Amino acid sequence: MGYTSWACIDLVSASTSQMSKRYGFIYVDVDDYGNGTYERRMKKSFEWYKKVIESNEIVI
Repeated sequence: MGYTSWACIDLVSASTSQMSKRYGFIYVDVDDYGNGTYERRMKKSFEWYKKVIESNEIVI
């Protein structure tokens, strides 16, 4: 069994053009209208994925 991430940073949803649907490991401070600082912060999932890569196993 494997794991494939959708994107490393939050990105605009291709189907709905929404930024509020967040898929990445890195949070981007921007809303659906382009307002925000565009500052990037690591999410909890970033640390989880980092451990997956380091250990070569999925930790649930």
